Amino acid sequence: MKSTLIYDVAIVYGLIVSHLQAESYPDQFFVIRGADSLLARAESVVNLTTSPDGRAVQLASDKTAGYIIFRPQEMAFPFNYGLPSWNGSSPAKQAYFKVYIRFPYDTTWSPWLTVGYWNKEWGGSYGTTSYTAGNVDIDEIELYAYQTTFQFKIEFYRANLAVTSPTLRKIALTLSDTRTTAQLDFNAINADNPPAIFIPTTFYYQYLLDPEIGGSICSPTSVSMILRSFGIAVDPLQFASDTKDPYWGIFGVWPRVVQHAAEYGLDGAVTQYRSWSQAYEVLARGGRIAMSVGKPLYSGHLMMLAGFTSSGDPIVHDPARPNGYGYIFNKDDLSHSWFDKGGISYTFYLDSTLTQIAEHSQQANFILAKDFATIWNYPNPFNNATAICLQIEYAGIYSVRVYDITGRQICDLGNAFLAPGLYQYNLSGEGLNSGCYFVLVRSSAGGTKSSRLLLLK
Repeated sequence: MKSTLIYDVAIVYGLIVSHLQAESYPDQFFVIRGADSLLARAESVVNLTTSPDGRAVQLASDKTAGYIIFRPQEMAFPFNYGLPSWNGSSPAKQAYFKVYIRFPYDTTWSPWLTVGYWNKEWGGSYGTTSYTAGNVDIDEIELYAYQTTFQFKIEFYRANLAVTSPTLRKIALTLSDTRTTAQLDFNAINADNPPAIFIPTTFYYQYLLDPEIGGSICSPTSVSMILRSFGIAVDPLQFASDTKDPYWGIFGVWPRVVQHAAEYGLDGAVTQYRSWSQAYEVLARGGRIAMSVGKPLYSGHLMMLAGFTSSGDPIVHDPARPNGYGYIFNKDDLSHSWFDKGGISYTFYLDSTLTQIAEHSQQANFILAKDFATIWNYPNPFNNATAICLQIEYAGIYSVRVYDITGRQICDLGNAFLAPGLYQYNLSGEGLNSGCYFVLVRSSAGGTKSSRLLLLK
C-alpha cells in the first residue's frame, strides 16, 4: 500500500512539474465599447436604455435601479489571471454602478464576484470576493485553476428620479497566464531598444501636493500628469481625493483610477505589457501609459512612461522624486520592477468626443510659457570654429540645427533626448562663407529657440 501511494504521488508530482514547465498561454484582451455593442452582447437587460448621446447605457427615465448581464464569453486560450476595468460616468453623488464577474464552477457557476464600483461607496454589503477556485484581490482576479469562460454583470442605482443616472460605455478585461510573467527573458527585454520618443507634461511631485496623503497618491498623481499631457485641466489633489476608494480606503485601486480618468475624457483600460516595444507602439499612436512597478525600485508604485532615449532607454515621469520629470533609471532595474510585476499598467487614449473640459491648448504649453532653454556661443563673432552652448531647463527631445540667412540648413548638430543640463556642440567654419547664421533649437513640446552666429573670415 505504501509503495502504491509513493508511486501515485510521483505521478501527480510529475504532472505538476510538466504543467509548470509548459509554455504559457497567450495574453488576451476582451472589450465591449458603445451602447449598441453593450446591448447586443447582453443576455438580459432590466430597466436600462441608451444614453442621449447614443454611446452608453443608463437607467430608463422612470427607473431608479436596473442591471445588464452579458452573455458568457468564451476565450480562445485558458487563463488564470484577470484585470477588469470600465469607462462610464456617475456625476451625481447618489448614483452608482457596480461590476461583477463569475466563472464556471463544478456543473454551474461561481457566485457573482464584486470587482468594483463607481463612484461613491455602494450601499449595504460590498459583496462576495472569493470562492473555492479563485478570488478578487481588490483589483486583480486570481484563479486557482485555468478557465476559458467568464460572464459580466453590472448593476445601476440612483437614489431617486431627480438624480442623474450613471452610465457605462465600456467594459474590459485583460486576461493572462501567470506563467508568462515567470518565464520572461530579461536579456531580450533589456536588448529591446525602441526609437526615441518623449511625452512632455506638467510634473507633479506627489509629496508636495499634500503633506498627509502625499505618500499614498502615486496612482492618481501619475494619471493627473497623463491628463495634463493631453492638455486636460485637472487639480491633482482633487483628482486624488475623488479617486479614493471608500470601501478599501486606498487611492490606487486600478479600475477605479481608470474609471475616474474616463470622467475627464479618456478611453482607458488596465492592461499588461511584455516588452518595451509594445509600450513604444502605444506611445507612438498617441496613447499614454502609467506603469505599476515593484522591486527593486519600489515596493509598490505608479509612474508615467514618458518615452525612450535615442539609445532605447526608458524615460519616466516619477511623481515620487522631486527631480522625477524625464527621469532615467537603470534599464535592468526598471525592467524587473515593471515586468516582474506583470507589466501591469493603465493605458489611455484621448476620446475626442468626451473632451468638453479640455483646455484645447498646445500639448505641454506649461513649457512653452517658460524659458525652456538658453543658447549662446563663443567666440562670437568666430573664424575657424565656435562652441554652441545649450542650457536645457526641461527634459525632452531636442533638435539642434544651423541655418544660413536664406533659411537653408547648413548642418544638423543633434536630435536626441536631453535631460536638464548644459550641452555643447562644436561648429566648424570650414567651407562656410562669411556672414550671419542661425542656430535653431526645437523641443518635443513644440517650443523653439534661436540664436545668431556671426562668421568673419
